[in-house]
Amino acid sequence: MNSILKKKLSVIIPCYNENTTIIKIIKRVIGTKLNIEIILVDDFSTDGSRQKIKKFKSKLIKKKIYHHKNMGKGACIKSALKYIDSEITIIQDADLEYNPKDYKKLIKLFSDKNIKVVYGSRVLNKKRYSIKKNIFVNFRVFSNHVLSTISNLINKQSLTDAHTCYKVFRTNLLKKIKPIENDFAFCPEVTTKISNMNIEIQEVPISYKGRGYDEGKKIGIYDALRVLIVIFKYKAFI
Repeated sequence: MNSILKKKLSVIIPCYNENTTIIKIIKRVIGTKLNIEIILVDDFSTDGSRQKIKKFKSKLIKKKIYHHKNMGKGACIKSALKYIDSEITIIQDADLEYNPKDYKKLIKLFSDKNIKVVYGSRVLNKKRYSIKKNIFVNFRVFSNHVLSTISNLINKQSLTDAHTCYKVFRTNLLKKIKPIENDFAFCPEVTTKISNMNIEIQEVPISYKGRGYDEGKKIGIYDALRVLIVIFKYKAFI
């Protein structure tokens, strides 16, 4: 096994109302058989997710955190950071859109000590979605492309998927960034701050199974507007 794959990997799993998938994703993370520690953060779920997290036992779960009100994905990541002391950290959504089987290809790049952050791209080396696909999924892919393009122009980057969930950091970098945003704006915040630090972000193609609003997708037009606001916000104060 590549030596970098033997190092401790911290997996932060924010969860908000993912009753049907939370245990499945935890088991998939455990099933990677990597040297992992899991930090679960329940963001005040009201659909039974919290109860399932409380009941689930595994020696690989380092910490379970329970928010007393719904605060957002960024807040979950901030809550988890104080319990992490591993060399590498990855963010894992609690749904099944992203596959932990991709961890190895993402982590292998860290064999190069100069690499500090890797994003898993949903679109790199992929064909564009067919018009026959779900209209919502097509619109989301298009929106992500537009937002990634704007992010690249402002941050002088060349990312294909700036807003992917799979962001993998050397933990000391993530702590140095000191995330502030509480919601999905965590993504444009860290991408912009990394740009301000003149650090190159590497990308690796990953598998992706998108879902629609009827399946529990929570990101909407408001979040897209927040992306633009946050990019300009953190670019303006360097």
